[in-house]
Amino acid sequence: MNRELKYALGKTIPIMFSYLFLSMAFGIMMNQAGFPFYWAYLVSLTVYTGAFQFVIVSFLSAGAGIATIAFTALAMNCRHMFYGVTFLKEFKSMGKCYPYMIFSLTDETYALYCSLEYPKELDHHQVMFDIAWLSRAYWLIGTLVGALLGQIIPFDFEGVDFCMTALFVTILIDQWRKSWNHAPAVIGGISAVVFLLAFGASRFMLPSLMVTTAFLLIFTPGKRKMEEAVSGKTISTKPVSGKAAIGKTISGKSV
Repeated sequence: MNRELKYALGKTIPIMFSYLFLSMAFGIMMNQAGFPFYWAYLVSLTVYTGAFQFVIVSFLSAGAGIATIAFTALAMNCRHMFYGVTFLKEFKSMGKCYPYMIFSLTDETYALYCSLEYPKELDHHQVMFDIAWLSRAYWLIGTLVGALLGQIIPFDFEGVDFCMTALFVTILIDQWRKSWNHAPAVIGGISAVVFLLAFGASRFMLPSLMVTTAFLLIFTPGKRKMEEAVSGKTISTKPVSGKAAIGKTISGKSV
């Protein structure tokens, strides 16, 4: 084992534990949904999006259209575009590894890349590549193990698919508490209910996402202006020397 691989292996241990358990759960859920074990492995091999893979189980079971699946995947993972911009030059300089580094970029690997301080004696490009393929290997191994366990050991998974719904509800509540602007949640909720009643459970997701995204794009500029107006009114004090030692400074301007 070379030094770069050994270093990457040590740094990815936290990712290994989280990925193994999550991907095993995904493999078991795919099996419980009626798909053979190789389907679970094939999805992890080609999709590799973490949370969306749990969502795709419901989509595949319900026979959702490819457009709905694709748009939902884009909506849930569009943050990765910003991740990629951060390391664009870095990945390009890695030559043939460039496409794979883009494909394998996840929340966890991105956070690890940003936090690492590479020892001078190591090739940091090789370390990054080792982190990428190791993390993906953990996910693939866990998926395969979970899918096989689902066939061998009987699991009562009735209601387990609700765990992702519970996760997103928890995230919604947390964001609701932290943000003063609740418009995105309200718009999303209203559009979801309207299109659910209009098109049914198997077809409401895509139009709901499109309408919600359109509303957010339209009203985001106004929201930013309001945030700047609120955050811009800060009061600070500033020491002044000489005869004008006592004074007031509001927003950096002496009066």
